Amino acid sequence: MSGIDASLPAEVALSERDGRYLRQAIAMADHARERGNRPFGAVIVAADGTVLQEAWNANGETGDCTAHAETSAVRQVSPRFSRDELAGATLYSSGEPCVMCAGAIFWSNIGRVVYGIDAVRLRVFRGERLDQRDAELSCRDVFAASTHRIECIGPALIAQASASHEGAWKV
Repeated sequence: MSGIDASLPAEVALSERDGRYLRQAIAMADHARERGNRPFGAVIVAADGTVLQEAWNANGETGDCTAHAETSAVRQVSPRFSRDELAGATLYSSGEPCVMCAGAIFWSNIGRVVYGIDAVRLRVFRGERLDQRDAELSCRDVFAASTHRIECIGPALIAQASASHEGAWKV
């Protein structure tokens, strides 16, 4: 994945704090892969820096097609924290959230998302297999249709986030 393609989203720089938590989400993606799942991870962090929830993709080990890292994290955190509390939280995701995960983020009222590898670069790893393809709709499109503001930052730490996917997908 070397070379610069002008059609790819530009990488954004992160603060030290955002970089730390995004690296934690990438570590969760590596954990998912070690467990036989697709390599995605998520971390939800409160405004004060408290980690509220970590999750990894668990599709492979559970057989649940909705067990994406972001959706799982939202499922686990939303019963414990109010929508007002989650409005100040940030969800860090190793990869750009899919349409389903963006919807879960919307419903939870989480107000900020920071992600690693973008969906366009991720599709190179996924290839053309129908069982690995995603709905080609950016999380930004879902967030733009939201009734509340959801700040979206990414792609970031692309090389680190991409490493989790090297050799992880069927060709």
